Amino acid sequence: MKKNIIVGQSGGPTAVINASLYGVVKEGLARNDEIGKVYGMIHGIEGFMAGRFTELSAMGEDELELMKLTPAAYLGSCRYKLPEDLSDICYRELFEKFKRMDIGYFFYIGGNDSMDTVSKLSRYAEINGIDIKVMGIPKTIDNDLIHTDHTPGYGSAAKYVASTVREIVLDSSVYQQKAVTIIELMGRHAGWLTAASVLARKHPQDNPVLIYLPEMDFDMEQFAYDVEKALQRQPNVIICISEGISDARGQFICEYADAARLDTFGHKMLTGSAKVLENFVRERFGVKVRSVELNVSQRCSGMMMSETDMKEAAMAGAWGVRKALEGLTGKMVAFQRKSSSPYEIECTAEDVNEICNQEKKFPPEWITKNGTDIGEEFIRYALPLIQGEPERRVENGLPVYAFRNDGE
Repeated sequence: MKKNIIVGQSGGPTAVINASLYGVVKEGLARNDEIGKVYGMIHGIEGFMAGRFTELSAMGEDELELMKLTPAAYLGSCRYKLPEDLSDICYRELFEKFKRMDIGYFFYIGGNDSMDTVSKLSRYAEINGIDIKVMGIPKTIDNDLIHTDHTPGYGSAAKYVASTVREIVLDSSVYQQKAVTIIELMGRHAGWLTAASVLARKHPQDNPVLIYLPEMDFDMEQFAYDVEKALQRQPNVIICISEGISDARGQFICEYADAARLDTFGHKMLTGSAKVLENFVRERFGVKVRSVELNVSQRCSGMMMSETDMKEAAMAGAWGVRKALEGLTGKMVAFQRKSSSPYEIECTAEDVNEICNQEKKFPPEWITKNGTDIGEEFIRYALPLIQGEPERRVENGLPVYAFRNDGE
């Protein structure tokens, strides 16, 4: 008997999270001999618990193709952590909803915390003998999921970072007076996105001349020394930092100015590190200085989408459906790199219980020059991920994106 699929999106969006959703829906529709309907959770597991969902299998082909090119989360997202206690009543209520909807396959597209949801639901199903296959589809611009070479979303965000930093470098070079520009990039504990700024260089001595990742302790006096040396070599200095840089005591640099607030998962909300350093450089050196915080632009730029990233995101969604139909559950789709030149990857299924709530840090051996630069190993790793330009749909000079119209 045919069973239905339900799929949700969780956590921070990316430029290609909807491409993964496309992959799930497209593959579900292609398997109409085994799959009945494909449902989407509105605002993730939290919205579904409140009874909010939509039928994605009713979408037209044109809208589905447009969704693949649309950034952000088409279904809406959430940041909701299921209880640790699997005997909590919410699990029984969730699976009763699944039963009423004849759900046989659950897919969750997300990062670390989303894989925690996949882990808990798959364990609950196993403990209670419920035949629902639960699979995780990876996404995160932070690139910090373990047991995978990289994550869908990172390539597009890295492309945006490298392109935008290159443009800022060009802009800063038009004046002769000494000036410092500090660019703050996303990355709480892992510096993958900030590292991508090294791709902006047109030659080895080009800006950004200083790059600081959270994997290395940050020292203000050493920073002052680094800036002074850089200003001696050239008038315009571009510095890229991760939002989560911290000192040897573990205190975030942004906390030097004010206490950081907490999000719903208890993570510190980190913004303002560049502003702290801007004020420091201005007072110490008396030069023109500005800070730039790229913020959500890193994850919502559909016009900077990497075609490689989009295709891999869709592949992950479709491959996850195929493996669930084969009987896999409690797994996350992962990428294993077979070759960087020519670039080749393959999908694998990894135990989600080993992945959730873990973080893949940037390799310390790829950090050079006393913590201020990124080595060639990373460039070889990252370049294949930012390749290609998808064929975009444009109207009146602006991108056309899909959106969900459900009366919100």
